Amino acid sequence: MFKAYEELKNWREETIDSVADDHFQLNSFHDQLIYQTVRLAEEKVERELGPPPAPFAFFLMGSAGRFEQSVWSDQDHGILFDGPLNDQDYFLRLGEEIRDGLDVVGYQKCEGNVMASNPLWCQPVETFQTQILEWLNTASWQALRNFTIFFDSRVLIGDAFDLSSIKKHVFSNLDNHPELYSRMIENVNFIKKGIGVFGQLLPEYKGDKRGSLNLKQTVYFPYINAVRMLALKKQIQEPSTNRRFEKLLVHYPSLKPYQQDFLRLLEMRLSLRKHAVSYDQVHLITVDQLTKEEKQELKYLIKQGHKLFSKAKSIFKEEGLI
Repeated sequence: MFKAYEELKNWREETIDSVADDHFQLNSFHDQLIYQTVRLAEEKVERELGPPPAPFAFFLMGSAGRFEQSVWSDQDHGILFDGPLNDQDYFLRLGEEIRDGLDVVGYQKCEGNVMASNPLWCQPVETFQTQILEWLNTASWQALRNFTIFFDSRVLIGDAFDLSSIKKHVFSNLDNHPELYSRMIENVNFIKKGIGVFGQLLPEYKGDKRGSLNLKQTVYFPYINAVRMLALKKQIQEPSTNRRFEKLLVHYPSLKPYQQDFLRLLEMRLSLRKHAVSYDQVHLITVDQLTKEEKQELKYLIKQGHKLFSKAKSIFKEEGLI
């Protein structure tokens, strides 16, 4: 259907406005764009190097893995292959082509290099599984950050079995080392303050972001971090925060209002930022440009996110895990 990355870029520009009002339609569109881009990359690398030397799976992480992208998104992805380490060069070349193709289409390269062009995220299944368990056992700040990035993953192209198997090994490891929950909670414990002592929104006060509030850091992160931790505890493989909520409600019915708040947050993010012109802008809102009602809604969602995070920590404390 598509023969060049530029055609996919044009398709994105022609279509994005028509899906930007509906979170689920928007993310289905992102999946289609990324899928078609990866297929083009595969074809190009096959022409250069021949067919893949082993079966592989291309997986998404970050907001794409959670099915929670806004109108703009950066790249977070990896490749698992069922072959020897000698095959890595082929798949790294494929990862480079995917990275560059997605950049053309409109997905900014990940500043943290969480992409299939990085050997850290392009490995044989067994090697990657060992690495994941090492991250947990090391429990350093960066190792646990890498782990949480991985846990929000899903396969877009290829067999999802290997990814599922790795997550099962993670759950088994956590059963044997429950003390890791405390370290992981510490890893995401910092929450950017969004409301002042007088109930006012707190935007950035200096630099080029002065007057802006970062929706991702201030409003969004408390929800996804709290629900991710509870999903780990209940051995839920789903990466989507909304789907995690659905499965957690069986165990914690009191989370239902927070799920509704999270869906409201996704809707508000789209309504406020659907006309953003770049990834750098998509998470920033100018506080002075908000209506009184929007400010009230935003303050409510910030407070609820903080309450949810505190509630998650309380659950771990009550069960003697932290």
